[in-house]
Amino acid sequence: MKTIEFTITYIDELLGTASADPEIHARFIASKAPDAPSRDEEVAALGPEAVEERAMTVFPRDEQGHPFTYDYQWRGFFKESCGMLRRADKTRSKTLKAYKKEIDGLVFVSPRRIALQLPEGATVGECQRPLRAQTAQGERVALAHSETVPAGTQQTFQVHLLRDDLEPLVMEWMAYGRLHGTGQWRNSGKGRFTFEARPVA
Repeated sequence: MKTIEFTITYIDELLGTASADPEIHARFIASKAPDAPSRDEEVAALGPEAVEERAMTVFPRDEQGHPFTYDYQWRGFFKESCGMLRRADKTRSKTLKAYKKEIDGLVFVSPRRIALQLPEGATVGECQRPLRAQTAQGERVALAHSETVPAGTQQTFQVHLLRDDLEPLVMEWMAYGRLHGTGQWRNSGKGRFTFEARPVA
């Protein structure tokens, strides 16, 4: 097994993705996680104060109140990146068949909770933006509301590969993060990042 440690630095703010309503989170968002036991863990990590803003997306918090993201969110980023890069010319991702199965079974991320290390003196902020949708009744506009961490925030995690030839693919997916970020509202450029990679013996 090959292990690579990544330290990423966000070059645009990152928006939280967890519903602040524990009931919504338990019924829908956490049920999408790859393993059922994570549901109770994630709901508990939201904290009781989160219920006050039911329409808001937030970051889960550890026991000291520090924000973090979960490991599987990075595996989701890898799948989304690979899916998009398969449509581009001359990418390594184009050659990976059944890519979702390959990532699910051969690419793993640790630790489970990946701390968000905010720049000195920075705090968790908020971002509000309109969401527009075309419906049978015409255009509808709603207000979306998310917690944010600022540009300069860092995360460090390890990616474990059960096949060595997946390493250049992971590097390609991570490089894509400078163009297309992670988290809520990533299509607008939120959550874009740069990274440093180190092999782990």
